[in-house]
Amino acid sequence: MTLSGHVVITGGASGIGEATAIALLDEGVAVTVLDADRTAVARMEDRFEGEDIAAFACDVTDEDEVDERLSEAAAAFGPLSGLVNCAGIARDMPAEKTPVETFRQILDVNLTGSFILCQAALEHMGDRLSIVNMSSVSGLRANAGRVAYGASKAGVAMMSQVLATEWGGHGVRVNVIAPGPVDSPMVKRLHTSEDRKIWTARTPMRRYGNVGEVTNAILFLLSDEASYINGHVLAVDGGFSPAGIMPDP
Repeated sequence: MTLSGHVVITGGASGIGEATAIALLDEGVAVTVLDADRTAVARMEDRFEGEDIAAFACDVTDEDEVDERLSEAAAAFGPLSGLVNCAGIARDMPAEKTPVETFRQILDVNLTGSFILCQAALEHMGDRLSIVNMSSVSGLRANAGRVAYGASKAGVAMMSQVLATEWGGHGVRVNVIAPGPVDSPMVKRLHTSEDRKIWTARTPMRRYGNVGEVTNAILFLLSDEASYINGHVLAVDGGFSPAGIMPDP
């Protein structure tokens, strides 16, 4: 894949975001990591000292802080050629037991935060910009316990398609990854052993994905090989989202 320039990754100090940062560094791309976890940010700084990577603690829901961080990033590595929005939070609970404040918080981080970064990236882009936003199969299909998370991720997909439509003529591509069950740190915290049995039984490939499989899709959408792909939602889910009645294993 042909990758170059400077990519900003939110939620880049752990899980899919961290794996993406490492893969981009291996491709010779300069990387700026934004993450709310200060300890994880410090760990990234120590681990990659001397390489073309900067890591900043950042609240993605704060417009002023985001703009300040992207200004610092552009000063260090030049205008942005890519943005990957991996920052997100999730809760698993029945709709009637979901506090309104929790609903608001999840939408604020997952949806509004992604929008804030997209707007800011537009102000700091070079000649071209490829944005990859993180949705979920829970934003494509209704999954019990995901009323807030699913709503936020469905919003990310539609927001991205609108941005792709409005910005496509200005050198900007906006695409979406919708992971299914993946062995990321967030999923490992959320899914019990019983949850894993249910998800695996409903996934045609009969397994969870790994973060590297999602990262490969992100890198493709960022790359020059995807230069005519815009406004697309790519499910990386082992066939979960299109599956209907499956054969008994």
